[in-house]
Amino acid sequence: MDEVEHDITKARKKKTKVGSFRINPDGTQERRKVPLAQSEAFLIDLLDKVCERMNDYQLDEDPVTKEKFFRRYAPRKGDKIYKEYKRFYFYSDAYRPLKFACETIIEEYEDEIFSLIAQEAHHLADKLCSEKSDLCGTPANHTEP
Repeated sequence: MDEVEHDITKARKKKTKVGSFRINPDGTQERRKVPLAQSEAFLIDLLDKVCERMNDYQLDEDPVTKEKFFRRYAPRKGDKIYKEYKRFYFYSDAYRPLKFACETIIEEYEDEIFSLIAQEAHHLADKLCSEKSDLCGTPANHTEP
């Protein structure tokens, strides 16, 4: 959800509006403009591709509690170090369970995710966990600062 929220925030900053044509029952056309971050085409594309980025995460462990969690280690496109980072190639199968979990969550909770985005909710991961699903049974949810 952090990846989804990052892309939504970028799209909101662009303030781009996209239009769609609708034909009313009486045959007239209606053009409707919506912010890019809330357009159905943008959101479908985002959710289709977001799980591919799970290889940017690695399994980490809290030194005190020994609790394991995934942390983003790769810079995002646009970060200063991104061009340097892309010159190296990292590959590991360690992200596959995270990618599978991502795909499962997106598939099962797609409508709830759309609803949160339409409400312009922030902290999507927390809201999805606490309001829309029972995914987060543990009290300690680690997110990257």
